[in-house]
Amino acid sequence: MGGSKRYSGYEAYQYLEPGLDYRPFKLRSWRKEEWAYAVPLSKAEEERAEGIIEGNIVIDLHEHPCLYPEDIREEAELSHEGREFMAYEGLSLSGLDCVFDNLLDGSVNIYTKHAWDWMSTIHDLGMRLCDIAHQDLVIQCKGVEEIEAAFETGRLAWVPVLESSSCIENEVDRIDILYGLGIRSMGICYSESNMLGSGLSERRDGGLTDFGYDCVKRMNKVGMLIDVSHTGDRTALDAIEASGKPIVISHCGARALTNSARMFPDAVLQALAERGGVLGVEAAGFGLRTERHPEGDLEGYMEHIEYCIDLMGIDHVGCGPDTLYGDHAGLYRAGAERGRTGGFGHHKRPNPPPTQFDSAGMVREVEYIRGLENPTECMWNVVRWMVKHGYSDGEIAKIIGGNALRLLREAW
Repeated sequence: MGGSKRYSGYEAYQYLEPGLDYRPFKLRSWRKEEWAYAVPLSKAEEERAEGIIEGNIVIDLHEHPCLYPEDIREEAELSHEGREFMAYEGLSLSGLDCVFDNLLDGSVNIYTKHAWDWMSTIHDLGMRLCDIAHQDLVIQCKGVEEIEAAFETGRLAWVPVLESSSCIENEVDRIDILYGLGIRSMGICYSESNMLGSGLSERRDGGLTDFGYDCVKRMNKVGMLIDVSHTGDRTALDAIEASGKPIVISHCGARALTNSARMFPDAVLQALAERGGVLGVEAAGFGLRTERHPEGDLEGYMEHIEYCIDLMGIDHVGCGPDTLYGDHAGLYRAGAERGRTGGFGHHKRPNPPPTQFDSAGMVREVEYIRGLENPTECMWNVVRWMVKHGYSDGEIAKIIGGNALRLLREAW
């Protein structure tokens, strides 16, 4: 029942009174018709694409499936309030059976200026769980059985995850606590280094620390999927080697096509595949710009998909678009204007590495990401593109969820 969801009209926090119970923001509608795009197909191709979505479990390995402010510059203020508004209606039409929701992540600045603290993380998770408890479309996913149930009953399995483990500080037992509260995947770090390892924005990658090694082993024991999307190359390789279970790079691409520290070199992607892991190819607000597709839209995304299939094998590639319901590219522009390029409030150091992430340069002229503007568009367009370009139903099923499902069975 992949595309047929039983949405009953619930809107986030509708059991509360805006202005009395919480500060309201003007949120952007999940629909923006002038920015909508669907890969053009023939009638037969359209029917085939719909059949693939309906007949297979569809898993998005990395999203922020919530409504953002109409004025994206208010995003930091919304985050400070500690309340995200899940786009239930949009998600009901997305074709997704399972979504990995990264919550407020590094912007959850409720109790601190710079986020990633323990209290803000627990606040963020608890607030979302409260909202989910009041509706019937989304079910909290604690294992593969909830994903299968969502597919069979027309619902959406919601997996709360964290992009960084910084909130555990130096307490490995906090991994158990987070698992007990429902977190099923967690990143080693988010661009900046922490107690576990080095982030991609650091000049020197020290690899996985001894504490990080202990955390990898604990995550294996409790059944929490390990993510290295924002680590440095050495730290990623160390985590892949240290883990007794396959891990995920939930949202990234190939540095060979997009020369940025935000992407991984072939050696890391191959190591991931050799140990049974899966890469979720991302779009993010700057798009996957390549020489062939400098606009960074769906075509650039699919160029990365095809490159990674050839490099890693089709059994190790999935989708983690990393989009949202808001001004997708504008969010990165606003961050660049505040001087945020993967960290918070840093002095600029001289002679940056040649692959240093440059969000300002990558999104300067982009108004929106055609074909990948929000979670409702993403997986439909991946399927439509692959249908149009001659992929088999079985191959498409692997990319949109089959590979991720296999990974979760092994890691959870």
